[in-house]
Amino acid sequence: MGTTTRPRSRARRNASAMKMVGALLAVFREAAGYTQRSLAERFVVGEQQIASIEQGRRPLKPDLAERLDELLDTKGALSEALKYMPEVDLVPLWAEEYLDREREAVAISSYENQVLPGLLQTEAYAWAVFRSRVPVYDEDTIARLVATRIERQAILHRKEPPITSFVVWEPVVRAPLGGREVWTEQVRRLRACSELPGLMVQVLPLARTTHAGLAGPFVLLETPEHQRLAYTEGHRGSQLITDPNEVAILNQKCAMLRSQALTPEDTRDLLDRLLGGA
Repeated sequence: MGTTTRPRSRARRNASAMKMVGALLAVFREAAGYTQRSLAERFVVGEQQIASIEQGRRPLKPDLAERLDELLDTKGALSEALKYMPEVDLVPLWAEEYLDREREAVAISSYENQVLPGLLQTEAYAWAVFRSRVPVYDEDTIARLVATRIERQAILHRKEPPITSFVVWEPVVRAPLGGREVWTEQVRRLRACSELPGLMVQVLPLARTTHAGLAGPFVLLETPEHQRLAYTEGHRGSQLITDPNEVAILNQKCAMLRSQALTPEDTRDLLDRLLGGA
């Protein structure tokens, strides 16, 4: 199957516990005489994936834990450790694999027609997004979700950040979500981000008579191993798409949306005009 669907049912594993499990894997791997590369080759996964698990940046999945226990002769230690990991963070399991891939991506492209991309949101705007949810979240839950969203944005400021491209429908940019002050701060953030090296922001004008993104928002990722993936999200769950044909269709839509959108330079001019009237 080329698509992974995640129901909204569980919470993301605690980050400290992930680091503990990763450290265990590193100890067991070295004791068995494997390097990260040779272990990755045994399981036909990327070396970076093993490194990310050992560093606690990516969760060890139960099926891989079982296979590692067998290969490394750990008497089920890794599988047992996963059973007792606390679940305290509020990133849903349906988004977990996507966030793992986003964190390591070398290229990210997205189209948004509902809210601004999470990687570009201000803290106040993120609060407004989560406060709009129905059923409503309590304030503590929103605070944790916002903190997680803001933490994700660190990838844009890495020493070697991913190449990123964002196409946003104009009504999303103009919508005063959270109020005028929140909106003004958010448009300033968009304007500042549009100047970052390797990052492109384009607004798709409302006046366009053709629109390649009517089916909804999506994200395209390229992994360090140059695998191309797509991610879509809806009311009842999400899909991480690996099927090359399906990913190719979304790549075609993305290319068309870029051609229909304003150029990055014209987008900056639009943002300047919006801020001039704020």
